[in-house]
Amino acid sequence: MLALSSQGALKGVRMKVAIVGAGISGLALAAALHREGLDVTVYEKSPMVRIGGSGITLAPNALAALDSLGIGEPFRERQRQQGPLQGGQRSPRGTWLMRFPTEVTAQSLVIARDELHMLLASALPRDLIRAGTRVERVVPLTGTLTLHDREGRVQSETFDLVVGADGLTSAVRRAWPEDPGTRYAGYAAWRGLTEAPFELDAVGAETWGTRARFGVAPLYDGRVYWFGVHTTHEPRRGHNNLEELHRLFDRWHSPIPEVIHASGENTIQYLPIVELAGELCSFARGRTVLIGDAAHAMTPNLGQGACQGLEDAATLAVLLRSVVSTPRAAQSLETVLVKYDRLRRARASAIARSSRRIGRIAHMGGPALASLRNELLRIMPDRLLAGQVMATTRWTPPTTHA
Repeated sequence: MLALSSQGALKGVRMKVAIVGAGISGLALAAALHREGLDVTVYEKSPMVRIGGSGITLAPNALAALDSLGIGEPFRERQRQQGPLQGGQRSPRGTWLMRFPTEVTAQSLVIARDELHMLLASALPRDLIRAGTRVERVVPLTGTLTLHDREGRVQSETFDLVVGADGLTSAVRRAWPEDPGTRYAGYAAWRGLTEAPFELDAVGAETWGTRARFGVAPLYDGRVYWFGVHTTHEPRRGHNNLEELHRLFDRWHSPIPEVIHASGENTIQYLPIVELAGELCSFARGRTVLIGDAAHAMTPNLGQGACQGLEDAATLAVLLRSVVSTPRAAQSLETVLVKYDRLRRARASAIARSSRRIGRIAHMGGPALASLRNELLRIMPDRLLAGQVMATTRWTPPTTHA
């Protein structure tokens, strides 16, 4: 596996890179490029790097990307502490409908989001992160940003490369002529963490009911990350709708009600599921490139949003190693961005489409159709469904000649 761990791969080049957004993919990329000697600055509009949140599953492809970026060891250490896990899908009565391959669950890591962000931020010097700085304007062809800092000062600065890692409502993506904007997927989700370790008997599964789903996944430290999803009109932000949460899931199979009650109500998040309203024609434009949700914000039905963002970061980092200090450096960077777009756009877009289809299947119809769907899942050989899971979570980093 090719890793960005050799120092001086870009010796003689002091490439000036702006990364807009201190989320998962932005911090991961910044850490790798800083290790390689690039002049990297991360601009984050929030007053601090994200804290809080619930949990997240880093599938095998995400962990492979972190290894490629040279920052995988803290995550592998936590993965080694995680016990074996039986994953799959169940009915609201608890009947197993399908089971995931054990090699997928054994090679994944379930971790709290605040710990994930802490580990990523600790991989680079804190003075490289300019929190409280908002991007007001982007000129993609020249790599120029107009920045508004926390003291109210506005300045313009030009970079060799601008990376838009600023998420679903990306200010960088708005500079793309074909920015499709965002759309509500038709369902909303509660997300939570138990306040203390909770025994799940080594099961991490998703349960499908009528226009509603519930998933549980034990963290390596014994706590449980869970999510509940239901079809509804787009909710207003800030409304937790806990009465509906209990109405929907308190009679589902154990341990679903118990997990909900083991979580502090003030820590439960309730948010609409939103995705890009269309696919971009390119992830790169001029001296600017998009990664993560800024490029391909998708529904969470395959658990691949952050995983694909980490693949983006690792791919871009590997390809940037081929940029050397020559009079044709600008042309070399253009070639890198063309390669990045070719390698990433097709895969990420295909996974986004698959995730959208799964959401539609999960939330279509009434009780009769949901019952038929679950029966078809139950009688279908696990290997048929497992094949897509394996293909989605399998990834190796490209070479610089990709």
